[in-house]
Amino acid sequence: MHYRRLGRSGLKVSEISLGAWVTFGTQIDQNIASNLIHAAYDQGINFFDNADVYANGQAEIIMGKAIRDLPREALVISSKVFWPTMPGPNGRGLSRKHVVESLHASLKRLELDYLDLYFCHRFDPDTPVEEVVYTMDTLIRQGKILYWGTSEWEAAQIVQAYGVAQRYNLAPPTMEQPQYNMFHRKRVEIELSPICKEFGLGLTTWSPLYFGILSGKYNEGIPEGSRASLEDMAWIRDRITPDRIAIVRQLTSLAQELGVTTAQLAIAWLLRRKEVSSVITGATRLEQLDENLGAAEAVELLTDDVQEQIEQILGNTPE
Repeated sequence: MHYRRLGRSGLKVSEISLGAWVTFGTQIDQNIASNLIHAAYDQGINFFDNADVYANGQAEIIMGKAIRDLPREALVISSKVFWPTMPGPNGRGLSRKHVVESLHASLKRLELDYLDLYFCHRFDPDTPVEEVVYTMDTLIRQGKILYWGTSEWEAAQIVQAYGVAQRYNLAPPTMEQPQYNMFHRKRVEIELSPICKEFGLGLTTWSPLYFGILSGKYNEGIPEGSRASLEDMAWIRDRITPDRIAIVRQLTSLAQELGVTTAQLAIAWLLRRKEVSSVITGATRLEQLDENLGAAEAVELLTDDVQEQIEQILGNTPE
C-alpha cells in the first residue's frame, strides 16, 4: 500500500480507502463489515470513510464495533454532517448547533473520542461561512476533530472558507470529497485542480466506479443480486445507458490487454492525479476488496500511450 499526504497537511492516508456508503447497514451486516475492515487494515488501508446519514446512523455503529480491537492511532476515521439526522428545523445543515450535536452523535455511534477528518457534506446556503469555519476551528481546538473539509462544495465556496480562515487566523479546510471517475471528471480536473495547487487541498474522491458501472459488471445486463437490481437502488439503473455501456466495453477490452480488471483500470486512472490523496472504494465481498486494492499496482501500466487510448475511448464525456 502506498500512502499520500492529505493535501499539504502532515497526515498520510492510504491511497485506496474503504467507505461505508450504500454498503454498511444496508447491503452488508456487522460480520461482513468487520471482516472487510480487518482485511483492509491487514493490507495497509488506514482510512475508513463514513457519514452520519449513511443507513440512518447504522453505518457508524457498524464501523465503531468493527474497529474496536484495532489500534486507534493507526486509523484515520471520517464522518460528515449536513443532511437531516435529527428532528426539528435545526436537525440539518451546518449551523453551530447542528454541527456540534451531530458530531457528538457520530462519536457516540463510532465509540470514539475524536474524528480524524470531519466533512461538511454539502454547502449550506442558510448558514454563514464564517459560522461554519469558526465552528470547525473550535472543534479542532477542543480536540474533537483533527482536520475538517468539504464535500461537493463549489470551488468558489471553498475559496470563501479559506478567506475567512486566513482573515481570522482559523483552521482552513484541508480536504474536499468530490465525486470523481471516468464519467464524472470535469469538476475535479477543471474547477478543483487550481485551488488544490493554490491552497494545498487534498481530494478524497468517491464513486470511482460510477456506481459500479465502470466495473464492467453491467456490460451484458443487470445481474441478479447486483446493486442496480435492488428496488431501493433503482436510480442506478437510470445511469446504465447504452452510450456508457459501449464505453465500458471498450475499457474492458483495454483492461484485458493490460492484464487487469476493468475496475482496477478505472481506479488506477484516478490515482494518476497528484491532487487525489485517496480513492474511496466500496465492497460487499472480500474478493471485491482484493480486486480494488490491486489497482495500486496497475498505475504503472498507465503509460502515455495507454492514457491516450483511454482518452480516445472516453471522448467527450458529459460530466
